[in-house]
Amino acid sequence: MERKKILEVKDLSISFKTSAGEVNVIRGMNLSLYKGETVAIVGESGSGKSVTVKAIMGILSNNGKINSGSIEYTYNNGTKEVTEDILKLKKSEIRKRINGKRIAMVFQDPMTSLNPTMSVGAQIMEGMIYHYKTPKKEAYEKAVNLLELVGITDPEKRMKNYPHQLSGGMRQRVVIAIALACDPDLLICDEPTTALDVTIQSKILELIKDIQAKTGISVIYITHDLGVVAKVADYVAVMYAGKIVEKGTTDEIFYEPRHPYTWGLLSAMPDLNTEDDKLYTIPGSPPNLLHQVQGDSFAPRNIFALNIDYRKEPPMFQISETHYAATWLLHEKAPKIEMPAELKNRINIMLQEGK
Repeated sequence: MERKKILEVKDLSISFKTSAGEVNVIRGMNLSLYKGETVAIVGESGSGKSVTVKAIMGILSNNGKINSGSIEYTYNNGTKEVTEDILKLKKSEIRKRINGKRIAMVFQDPMTSLNPTMSVGAQIMEGMIYHYKTPKKEAYEKAVNLLELVGITDPEKRMKNYPHQLSGGMRQRVVIAIALACDPDLLICDEPTTALDVTIQSKILELIKDIQAKTGISVIYITHDLGVVAKVADYVAVMYAGKIVEKGTTDEIFYEPRHPYTWGLLSAMPDLNTEDDKLYTIPGSPPNLLHQVQGDSFAPRNIFALNIDYRKEPPMFQISETHYAATWLLHEKAPKIEMPAELKNRINIMLQEGK
């Protein structure tokens, strides 16, 4: 079956004006998403994950500036397939044609996403009435169905509730119901389970997977939790200092990682089988993006860094049809460096458990 591309981010560069100067937060981001697939963007806090999706939604803060690039979104406008560059649209056009209607977003904290003065039902119906002029009765019925879909019991009663009357897990389910109200093609989830406890977290992840199976929606998942990635994603993009440094299928990233930063992230995951009583941490801290980055941005923290890493930025090297990584270690003339033995051992255990 042919995969249909619905979103392509090309060479995106974004900076923010701050009191300390201009911070170049996104430095040449490239990302593709296909219909019905889930891409997870992972990386440390401050690597630019949320900024990227805010640009896709057209909700960058006022001090944000797009320096270059495009965000091409392909959708059916009722009569034909159209591709638009979201960055070229006015904010009012994005609100009217894209946000909520075709691309919807679930944020980290459900309490700040919901309006405390409106009932849950009114908030779910609002988008349908605004975008599609849905009659109130029909919108009400669909809202009840959505609450049922997201696993809320006694949905008719919950329609009348206000956000403060619900638990954190229920509020996040309501936020997902609002996001799905206009049948979008793309759902962006920005760490949607961060504020929830582990059992609720697992249920929300299952819920998003179920909804995807039923509706065929595409999902971009933002997280720094690799355990979440393993559960939900088809493809993974590893982000560091405003760029994607490795991308591939979930299996490729988990079982055959090739970038030293990905090695570090995987080594830092807690594991029941490890002999060590200490958790691994990546040395140093991310670069200050107020200053121009010379060479590979990960070089100062990379114990395998080569001389060239401090001088030239590595290109994306192709490893397989779906797997790419930006590290000079993949150059044909580079010394052959294996991933750390502890990580290799851990991956072998994961593979055995998988079988």
